[in-house]
Order: sequence, then C-alpha cells, then structure tokens
Amino acid sequence: QVQLEESGGRMVQAGGSLRLSCAASGITFSTPSMAWFRSIPGKERKFVAFISSNGGATDYVDSVKGRFTISRNNAGTMLYLQMNDLKPEDTGIYYCAGRRSPGIRRNWADYDSWGQGTGVTVSS
Repeated sequence: QVQLEESGGRMVQAGGSLRLSCAASGITFSTPSMAWFRSIPGKERKFVAFISSNGGATDYVDSVKGRFTISRNNAGTMLYLQMNDLKPEDTGIYYCAGRRSPGIRRNWADYDSWGQGTGVTVSS
C-alpha cells in the first residue's frame, strides 16, 4: 500500500501561483500512474491532472490547461502540481492519487491510493 501526503496548499490571490507537492512512501513501484483531483464541499472529487509512470504522458481537465503543470521525480516518490494564474474557481481540497495499473484515467474510482488532501483558497 502506498502512502501519499500532500502539502503546499494555502490562500492566494487570483492571478497568483502555488506549487502543491505529494510525497509517496511504501511500495511505490505498485503505483505507476498518479493524478491530482479537487473537491469542494458537497461535490465529488473532480479530475485535475494525470501523469504516467515515466512522465511521458499527461492529461489535464480543460479548465486548467495552460495554467497547471503536473510533474514527478524520477524515483516516483514525489508528485507536483504547479498552479499558475489561479482563479477563484480553482478553490478546493486537492488530493493526489495513485493507480497501480497504467493508462490515463479521469475517474476517481479508478485510483487505489489517496492522500488526505491540502486546501487551496483563491480569493478574488
């Protein structure tokens, strides 16, 4: 079982930037694909970005394309989300997720491991 822990969330003004981090521990080789999801109260987690095990494939929800960048280190122990030009609608709890099987997936139910989340608030 992979353990995931997010950090880096805070309050920021619209137009600002944040970098979220997710530290992975445990059997990291069992989690080749990683993703970021966002949730707001009363809503299910929504897909934000995906990265494959070797970083060769990425996927983004349309609303963040050109503003967010997902990346990971070669060891597979760290996942990042660089968030630029933040907007109030980016507000939420951001979760990193791991998936043992390869392939791009946008459904939260396809992921095996989850962190506890880190909060991002973008003020207008």
